Amino acid sequence: MTTATVEPAGAAAPYHVPQHSHRDVSGGWLRPAVFGAMDGLVSNFALMTGVAGGDVGARTVVVTGLAGLAAGAFSMAAGEYTSVASQRELVEAELAVERIELDRNPEAELRELAALYVSRGVEPELAHEVARQLSADPEQALEIHAREELGVDPTDLPSPLVAAASSFVCFALGALLPVLPYLLGATVLWPAVALALAGLFGCGAAVARVTARSWWYSGLRQLVLGAAAGGVTFALGSLIGSAVG
Repeated sequence: MTTATVEPAGAAAPYHVPQHSHRDVSGGWLRPAVFGAMDGLVSNFALMTGVAGGDVGARTVVVTGLAGLAAGAFSMAAGEYTSVASQRELVEAELAVERIELDRNPEAELRELAALYVSRGVEPELAHEVARQLSADPEQALEIHAREELGVDPTDLPSPLVAAASSFVCFALGALLPVLPYLLGATVLWPAVALALAGLFGCGAAVARVTARSWWYSGLRQLVLGAAAGGVTFALGSLIGSAVG
């Protein structure tokens, strides 16, 4: 037996607030992680196929792959750390300027915020009242001005350490794939090519889970780009190997 809830006559229908969530689009780990994995796989795969195209032994290919893994991982980590740290320092410097202005010229900053809301279609009196209430708390005022003027959230700045660690680990994992068959006993190139191509497709498909793109499109796109890089460097390695042989 079921029971139904009967609303009193004339009563307003209950208001339903839609519930949904968004992906993290501002975190400091996603971009360096994705870029690191893709770059590690593509660059080391291309490096190894280029060397193998020169008709060298398997030992040389392995040494080249491991050297490329180490050099690339440290380079990526250092580059990401410097880039994110510099960006964060710039934002913090601008926040310091904004904090000083809020302290010295609160009325001017209030009018500036009200004018911004007016430019977006809010009535002037309402815009001034909203700006006044939001500016009552200095920290909240700083956060709002940072969002509106700088386009950043001062409470959610990217971490240089997170970016560097993500880049280092993901680059190393991506670069390890084409080396792995040789470490397990392979003496020819094709097992490394097969694993690298599978990894390229898998990485592209995995990224699609985050970006909401079609998994097969993202996977095939990365597969084609990586295969093209490997094919070109193999051809160059063959030409150079023949010329200097």
